[in-house]
Amino acid sequence: MQAANSTDTTETTAAGGRIQRSNSLVEDVYEAIFAQLMALKIAPGSRITVDSLVKEFNVSHTPIREALGRLEGEGLVLKTHLIGYRAAPQITRRRFDELYEMRLLLEPHAAAKAAAAMDEAKLNILLEAAGVMSRREGKDERLRYSNFARQDAIFHDKIMEFSENELIRQTLSHQHTHFHIFRLMYHARVTEEALDEHEAILAAFGAADPDAAQKAMRVHIEHSRDRLLPAFD
Repeated sequence: MQAANSTDTTETTAAGGRIQRSNSLVEDVYEAIFAQLMALKIAPGSRITVDSLVKEFNVSHTPIREALGRLEGEGLVLKTHLIGYRAAPQITRRRFDELYEMRLLLEPHAAAKAAAAMDEAKLNILLEAAGVMSRREGKDERLRYSNFARQDAIFHDKIMEFSENELIRQTLSHQHTHFHIFRLMYHARVTEEALDEHEAILAAFGAADPDAAQKAMRVHIEHSRDRLLPAFD
């Protein structure tokens, strides 16, 4: 990762693979650290040393600190005064159960409301956000996994937006649910099966069918819960 030119468009090595340079150096650094957190290369609860990242990515301290600040805002990194940064600890089984109970109470109903108000413009936004169009692009599994974690969060957030209940949307968003649950288990099955379920949700939205959307969302959340439960064994 070259610090000298933030508009370079060549590939660079990060997170155990190659990432595509964007126009923002901070964005590149953020994406690389995010990928490591999602794939558990940076273990939950472990210390994150700024100097080590400076050497790994060959950049100055400034973009590292800015990227870590953004990750702190997303609940993935914690900063302690006079000590420094560390990865957020893994969520507990109790917290996991609470998150999924909340999701099952809120998201199927919100999906039904979104389906009832669906139009072509909204459907196109959801089609892009769902990730099903590019599901097998790229060979770097770690990068694909981290990308899908973000896509999944955007997809669900857009559904909440289209359900037109901002309080529910904010409640779910503030929990950073998707980032924390994807960090439980780094496995391709988590993404591939979720993408199949996204397609079922999209089909219900395409038909503007509230009942089908509610059912598809409930199935998706229940299956997501069941896929990740083995992380606590």
